[in-house]
Amino acid sequence: MPETQPPPDQAAPLPALDPLPPGVAAIERALLTMPLAPGVYRMLDARGGALYVGKARSLKKRVYSYTQVARLPERLRRMVSETVSMEIVTTHTEAEALLLEANLIKRLKPRFNIMLRDDKSYPWLMLSENHAFPQIAKHRGKPTKGASYWGPFASAWAVNQTVTAMQRVFLLRSCADTVFASRTRPCLLHQIKRCSAPCVDRIDKEGYDRLVGQARAFLSGKAGTVQRDLAIEMEQAAEALEFERAAALRDRIRGLTHVQGSGIMNPASIEDADVIALWQAAGQCCVQVFFIRGGRNNGNRAFFPANARDAEAADILGAFIAQFYDDKPPPPLLLLSHELAEAELIGEALSLRLAGAGMGGRGPRRVELAVPQRGEKRQVLEHAITNAREALERRLAEGAGQAKLLEGVATLFGLETSPERIETYDNSHIMGTNAYGVMVVAGPEGFTKNAYRKYSIRGPIAPGDDFAMMREVLERRFGRALKEQEEARLEGGSGARTDWPDLLLIDGGAGQYSAVRSVLDDLGVTDVKLVAIAKGPDRDAGREWFHTGDAPPFQLPPRDAVLYYLQRLRDEAHRFAITTHRAGRSKAISKSELDDIPGIGSARKRALLNHFGSARGVKQAGLVDLEAAPGISREMARTVYGHFHRS
Repeated sequence: MPETQPPPDQAAPLPALDPLPPGVAAIERALLTMPLAPGVYRMLDARGGALYVGKARSLKKRVYSYTQVARLPERLRRMVSETVSMEIVTTHTEAEALLLEANLIKRLKPRFNIMLRDDKSYPWLMLSENHAFPQIAKHRGKPTKGASYWGPFASAWAVNQTVTAMQRVFLLRSCADTVFASRTRPCLLHQIKRCSAPCVDRIDKEGYDRLVGQARAFLSGKAGTVQRDLAIEMEQAAEALEFERAAALRDRIRGLTHVQGSGIMNPASIEDADVIALWQAAGQCCVQVFFIRGGRNNGNRAFFPANARDAEAADILGAFIAQFYDDKPPPPLLLLSHELAEAELIGEALSLRLAGAGMGGRGPRRVELAVPQRGEKRQVLEHAITNAREALERRLAEGAGQAKLLEGVATLFGLETSPERIETYDNSHIMGTNAYGVMVVAGPEGFTKNAYRKYSIRGPIAPGDDFAMMREVLERRFGRALKEQEEARLEGGSGARTDWPDLLLIDGGAGQYSAVRSVLDDLGVTDVKLVAIAKGPDRDAGREWFHTGDAPPFQLPPRDAVLYYLQRLRDEAHRFAITTHRAGRSKAISKSELDDIPGIGSARKRALLNHFGSARGVKQAGLVDLEAAPGISREMARTVYGHFHRS
């Protein structure tokens, strides 16, 4: 049969084109203007939130790979499907891009990145330099001028142990400068031979400077030299028949020997290094970090990175290292449990980070990444690997127990599945003053402390009206969540509830239950199970009554595991409410009239209070007296005077 030709005035229909997968079109639009330079890219959702942050040697080549959806793993396919727009930042080198990427991941917390869960600052050992008799103490936060720092330490306990050891061996003072200036007789630390009492001239400046020099040498890894000098000094004292001084030096040598005891925990062949070991099991991983400084172990800490279920060990370790040293200087050596694909790049980036660090007074150095295979370094690494494995096994065991408890909660309150998010609320105040409401969050991994929230009660509320306080807290919490959900839906997103509770617990009885239920009903929140926990008449733990609204109040057996778990949730909310209220009350007490004066910061406030003795003294001072105060200019004096004398 002859082939039929279309009429001359009609074109043959074109084959239908498959539509681009969601998100790919947004990526292709971004590629049109994307350079080949190194930099950092961000994939954003409909609300402008970061889905993923990545770095690249060539932005255009790297981002283009996301358009090949068939070659991507399932996790990245989901990420691409939610991408609505992209943002980029170019850098001079790939190492700078790596540093910027780590900073953005910690700040933005994108949910498709491997992410370090670490929001705590690390303590350091500080030796002041701006005083004739330097002080040794623990320090957290940003370094200040006029001090030397050693660390970091894994915990406050570790640095406190070191401070105590340094006091015993080198007899350095730990008191604040104000206490030092006001002493008229030696304190208890001198009596127990942990301070040389320079405050009352029990040691002259030359002798104290010698102690400080020995302490610096010890902290810099020269413990052997210090010990030899002390031994020579002890022999000289004995030959001069100064037996009491010789005995004191003997005690210091014994203390120094105890502090620098060697072994796996204090390796002699490692001066400054971090030992970082990773262990994976059951879809989870643990990273164990040991801090070694000056040949001494400054403690260790376990970390459990998020979003790392399907990632390779080397990728997890690389992402962890980049984020871990984002806010702290790295040591010159990292001993790792796995080879990193980008070890050279990470080493270059950490060297840049070390060059810009100011703590410790050390100059720029290279950072080396190594995977030791033998010797003492390998023994230290094996010890860290063992700790990582045991920490993960404990976490998995606790998680299994937690899952069983959540199943019990679901059965008790008639939930369809085990709750993923439980929110517990409580209030704290004193006759309505400094009133705060708090929210505590728990789930399959225990308490989720980064999800805790504080609500300063704005009022107006009658003193002691707990119902009104709870109403304000819930209206602010759920009102904001509903508003964000609606905004996301209008912007084209799914409007899914990402932080919606499965169970809501409040401390109280039938009255509190009814009040909270009415608030939730007014807001249209009908899909959250509400439970009120009320103590019995004698307020004994174990005899709580549970109010659910759809059944008569009931009690659980006194030794029931689910009862203990619910008590822990309530007690944690109560603890958080009390500490929040106390912090707010302390802040209110420390506030003065000077805080309301424009241009008066903490430094000028301190100068005025030190000069006039009190806020009342500042208020009563004349203009000439204010101008004479240190650090106060003539214009600032007029501002202060005008604040208190508006007429």
